[in-house]
Parts: sequence; structure tokens; C-alpha cells
Amino acid sequence: MGLFKHTVMPAKAGAPSTRCAASRRTAFWVPSFAGMTVLFVAAFAQAAAPLSREAQVAAVIARYANQPPQLRALLQTMPKGGDLHNHLDGSVYAEDFLKWASEDAFCVARTTRALTPPPCTADQVSATGLAERDPVFYQATIDALSMRNWSPGSGTGEWSGHDHTFATFGRFIPVGSRHLGDMLAATRLIAAADHVNYIEQMTDPGAAFSPELFADSIPFNANDFEKSYAAIAPKLPALVAAARAEYDAAEAKMRAQLRCSAVALPPACAVKVHYLYYVVRTLPPKLVFAQMALGYALTLADQRFVGMNFVAPEDDAVALRDFKLHMQMFASFHAKYPRVRLALHAGELTLGLVPRAELGFHIRDSVEIAGANRIGHGYAIEFENDLPSLLREMAQKKVAVEINLTSNQITAGIPVVENPMALYRQAGVPVTLSADDEGVFRIDLTHEYVRAVTEQKLGYRDLKELARNGLEYSFVPGDSLWIGGNQAKINLACAGNVPGAKQPSALCAAFLARSEKAMMQWDFEADIAEYENAVLAGPFARH
Repeated sequence: MGLFKHTVMPAKAGAPSTRCAASRRTAFWVPSFAGMTVLFVAAFAQAAAPLSREAQVAAVIARYANQPPQLRALLQTMPKGGDLHNHLDGSVYAEDFLKWASEDAFCVARTTRALTPPPCTADQVSATGLAERDPVFYQATIDALSMRNWSPGSGTGEWSGHDHTFATFGRFIPVGSRHLGDMLAATRLIAAADHVNYIEQMTDPGAAFSPELFADSIPFNANDFEKSYAAIAPKLPALVAAARAEYDAAEAKMRAQLRCSAVALPPACAVKVHYLYYVVRTLPPKLVFAQMALGYALTLADQRFVGMNFVAPEDDAVALRDFKLHMQMFASFHAKYPRVRLALHAGELTLGLVPRAELGFHIRDSVEIAGANRIGHGYAIEFENDLPSLLREMAQKKVAVEINLTSNQITAGIPVVENPMALYRQAGVPVTLSADDEGVFRIDLTHEYVRAVTEQKLGYRDLKELARNGLEYSFVPGDSLWIGGNQAKINLACAGNVPGAKQPSALCAAFLARSEKAMMQWDFEADIAEYENAVLAGPFARH
């Protein structure tokens, strides 16, 4: 068990033996004094061996596991890899939406606090200068656009966290859709302050809701996807071009705001971002199919878009009714375009929210029929039919699950002790940690890392694994730095190199240059090493 082995040589003829007569009969070994000394010295040496840098940091984190303020300070600067479940509009804080609404002379509904374009009616007030003109109404509007101060029936009257969470989007999207570049800048600033290396943001171009895409003249046949696709295909090139132009302009505005052309690059400009095109699952089947068609076309045409996702309440009556049809649609597109990766909100359900019969198959069908590479939320896993086989399948296929601790608790009322993170991890299913809608929930990713320690009882090594998983199971193009997702086995091209080293070997450097994903992972290893050194040199390690 880690002690040096003491080899006992056979005794020479006539020499004193280390075995006595009794020991021969019982086959017990009585070690010599010298042997005992070697064992003692070896054990002492092992006990006195210095801990690894990682182990030392783990000990510091563990020391403050029950002291959230200190823990927050420690984890704030920890590099957090990739945030893979990040709704662009839901990640913007209400104050930003109200600032833009004020600039655009938008209107605020007196009852619902929804933001809409002018002119304002008698049931609305102007958003221009609202913070100064009516601070009480302004603060109440922040509550309506987020989960701040929410309680059942308060404010805008929703009786569940689920209903209020989803209601916020309809209130701020009208102004957010006019400020794509501003939203890109705002969320990068949050990520930089949170030391997030990479974001995979769910976002849609305006073309996803254009009249051309939803035209009545485009036929749809739920029993013939090929024919339906052929009818809509001629519309796609122009819509893809419009979408790309929209993001070109938005990213240019974002870079100008953040001053990304400056000699000293601001931290927010260093945050890497790709996009996931999303489909709204509560639309009629024809429109869901049309959005899918555009999403796949855009993802194939624009490297900024790396995959697809599904949004809107999974428990919605239309979403439940059409679930099987939606899975078949995704299966059809997957067969046509297997390179496009898929992350689906699935199993965002719980007992009481929907009939029990709806809880047994959503995650399995998302994996087996739609071909999902990742699952968002997935807290209905415990209700899935033949749970052991599904967990084995997800572990074998490396289908990662995006865990959102705060969102799961507030939106679905999932108690801390019932969060399935431990269930997935024990089954070998990869898990990532994300903030979901950090603007709506008034949190950041560090907040979720603190909860992972204080509530899920994870240690520093666990957090480090989650951060690495956020890059490993991202849809960033290129081969991984790790073999088969095993973070102890480096890609053969970089064998013999210290991950994150400033000067990798020529072979390793060539490999990194070919793989955007591996380069991000390499940079993360450099960042995490720097973080660990800083922790050990800082005040928390000295107390």
C-alpha cells in the first residue's frame, strides 16, 4: 500500500534464521529489526512527502467549504472552462434591458412590465429616464424581468417559479432583439469577470422568425420530411446570408464596445464564444421544421455556429403533444447532416409538473432517436424507464449533462438533495456545470461553483473536472487534447509535454494549431496552473 517492499533473502546454511520454530508451523513472518526499520522509514517518508500543488489547493478549498464568503472569493478567480448552457438573452441583466429601452423610447406595461416599442398607450409608461423619474416602478420592473424578489403571486402575479421564469423572456425579448451586439458585449463582460474561458451561447438570428421562413405557401408534410425539406430549401441561402450579415454587424459592434482592437486586449475580448442555434418547441410543427431547416443550413455555412438546441417549456401542451414528432424531425436532419452537433433541453420535467406517463422517455428519446450529444437539465432522469440501461448508454456514448443548480431549484422546485448530479457522476455520465440564465436568476457561474461545494459536497478536484468537461464536451471544432475524454491521458501528439507549457514540442504545437478545441484546453491548463500558484501564494493558504 505504498510502502517500500522489504525483500527477505533465504537464510544461509548455519546462519541465524529470522524465523523461529513456531513461525514455521504457523507460517507467520516475524520481520527482523532491520526490516521493521525500513518499513518505518518508508512510511515516514511517504507521510512527509510534499503534497502536489493540486492537493494543496484542494486542502485550501476544503478548509473554507462551510464559509461561503471566503469560498466565493477563492472560486471567483478559478478558470471555469466552458459554460455550455447559456441563453444569450437570459444571461443579460434586467438593468441592461431597461437602459436600452430608455435609449429606444420603449414602453413599459403597467401590469406585466413588458417592454414594447412606442408609441405608448394609456396602459403603459415610457421607459425613457424611468430610473430617475419613477424609481419605485423601475425597481418593480427589474423584479418582473428577473427572479429578484419573486414570491408566489407577487408582482406580476405568477404562482410558480417555473411560470415567472419563462414569463420574463416575453417581457424583455422585444428590446433585446434590437440589441444583439450589446447583448454579446454584456455577456462577455460577465464571463470575463467570472473567469469563464469559453461560452456556447444559445441565440437565434432574426431570420429564424422571418415571414419568408413561415410563409403559408411553403407546404409541410409530417409524414414526408424529404418532401417538406425540398419545399423550403430554396428559401435557405438568402436567409443564411441575412443571418450571417446580422451577426457580422453585431460582433463588430460588440468588439467596438469592448475595445477589442486595443493594443492591450481587455479580458472580455479574450473570452471564446461559439453559438448554438435554437428551435422553439412550442411552435406549430410546420414552423418547428422550418426553423430546424434554417438552423442546420446556418450551422453548416458559418463556423461561429457549432450546433443546435431546443428551447421553450418542455411541459407546454404543444411541446408534449409533438415531442415524438420533434424527435423524428431531428433524426431526419441528423441522417442528412451528421456533422451538426445537437444539445437538447430534455428531462426538464418533474413529478407533478406533468402526468407521470410523460416522465419515462424524454431523455432516452432525445439520445436514441434525435441523436443528442448533450442533455440540458435532465433532472427527470430518475423517472426514465429502465434507468440503469440508459445511464450505461449515456456513459458509453459520452452524452454529457449540463447541470444548472439554481435554475433547476427555482424553475422546477428541485430540492438540493434531489438534484441528479451525483447520480450521473456515479454512473460515469459526463457532467458540466452552467448558469443557464444568469441574468434572469441574478447569479453567475461562480455562484454555481460555490453551490457545488456547499450543497453537492464536491471538492476542488471535482470542480476542476467540471471545468475541463466544459471544454471536452463542447462542440468546439477539432480533436481533443485528451484521449477518449480521459483527462489523465494526453493526445499522443503532445505526449511528454506538460499541458499548458509555454513552449510545447514542435509536434504538439502543430497539433494545437490544427485544433481549436485542443488549443482552448491547452490554454486552460496554463490558466489553472497559474490559478493554483496564486491560491497557494495568497492569504487564504496562510491561515
